[in-house]
Amino acid sequence: MSHLQTDKKVLNRIRRLQGQINAVETAVNNPDVSCIAVLQQVAAIKGAINGLMNELIEQHLKTHVLQGEYNQQELDNFLEILKKYN
Repeated sequence: MSHLQTDKKVLNRIRRLQGQINAVETAVNNPDVSCIAVLQQVAAIKGAINGLMNELIEQHLKTHVLQGEYNQQELDNFLEILKKYN
């Protein structure tokens, strides 16, 4: 996936995830932070990871699987279903 090295959107998502994970580690080490706050942060990370996964799958389909002519509407429908159930 060498094309991902130049994709700022993907790299920004990864950097944001790194920051969120670091924040959870800091929160866990802080006795003043509630369990609920940590769980909310972890839930946000889960959502961000799902978003990253969807982005990577979409790019993989467009770059490596769907070559030549394809039905854009069918691709959009597939990606929408993937996002709903991921």
